[in-house]
Amino acid sequence: MSDPKAPEKKLLKALAGEKTDHPPIWLMRQAGRYLPEYRKVRADAGSFLDLCYSPRLAEEVTLQPIRRYGFDAAILFSDILVVPDALGQKVAFREGEGPVLEPVTDAAGIAALDSPSDVKQALAPVYETVARLRESLPSDVTLIGFAGAPWTVATYMVGGRGSPDQGAAKLLAYREPETFQALIDILVEATVEHLSAQVEAGAEVLQLFDTWAGSLPELSFERFALKPAKAIRAKLKARFPHIPVIAFPRGAGGMAERYFLETEVDGLSLDTGVSPAVARDRLQSIGCVQGNLDPLLLVAGGDEMRVQAAHILETLGHGPFIFNLGHGIVPQTPPEHVGELVRLVKDWRG
Repeated sequence: MSDPKAPEKKLLKALAGEKTDHPPIWLMRQAGRYLPEYRKVRADAGSFLDLCYSPRLAEEVTLQPIRRYGFDAAILFSDILVVPDALGQKVAFREGEGPVLEPVTDAAGIAALDSPSDVKQALAPVYETVARLRESLPSDVTLIGFAGAPWTVATYMVGGRGSPDQGAAKLLAYREPETFQALIDILVEATVEHLSAQVEAGAEVLQLFDTWAGSLPELSFERFALKPAKAIRAKLKARFPHIPVIAFPRGAGGMAERYFLETEVDGLSLDTGVSPAVARDRLQSIGCVQGNLDPLLLVAGGDEMRVQAAHILETLGHGPFIFNLGHGIVPQTPPEHVGELVRLVKDWRG
């Protein structure tokens, strides 16, 4: 039996399909450059990866939006590219360029990667951050750990940087599918190790980010997005049966329902392009949905933000639902708009 005196963790209740007084709310990239307190810590940290690998500083920036807004969940401050960094493919974040990696473009490059079993040791500072957060977060706030999905991480590893079309990874996958599959298999194992270590350190929920899933045609989506996520979920469930997993296959479109059913994740995060009514009618019967306000509405604020946020709440708020954005907060977002959105969600009653 649960302890009646224990604080209610709304996010966990929503993922279990239970009703709460208001939908839980957290926002992707809620710790970030739109906050002046984050910019100060970032300036003092050195490089972006130095910030990710400093338990004290990463803990601080994770806590900043919780103190300011009272979100129902905190997501570990880190990056999806710490996994290739831990596999020996060194990552650098350059001002004005974003992440830069030495591309892995063939079987020899894939074979030269370190073992997935080395990830836990290489990323020990990240797990220390998780452990610190489990102690420092308010008792009613859920701690979310995360990782990038294999397809999305592979696009950076093969291309050496982000790209608008993920062309380098797609061409390798199309021309040498077995070579590319070997990279995906390594990333499945590394991702399971990375997420497992976060759970062992105190994460209560896990989110899998597949930012570029929508760039794949159906058969490739099945092979390189859906099946790896299914494998990760199955391996995690065998180790941690009670830890919920949320997946974000951004741009999945018509494949979203199949993805939700076959991966057996507990929650599906929706991008901005998903109709809330379609999500209500096709997805909420499977499990909890999360989303999906346009991040630029949060920049604009005003009546349009309020109207569209209310539409999402009225459409999805009567079933298992977590309020979030359709992607991450962008740097030009006024902090006061975030505060207004949080108040709107917390004041709503279905």
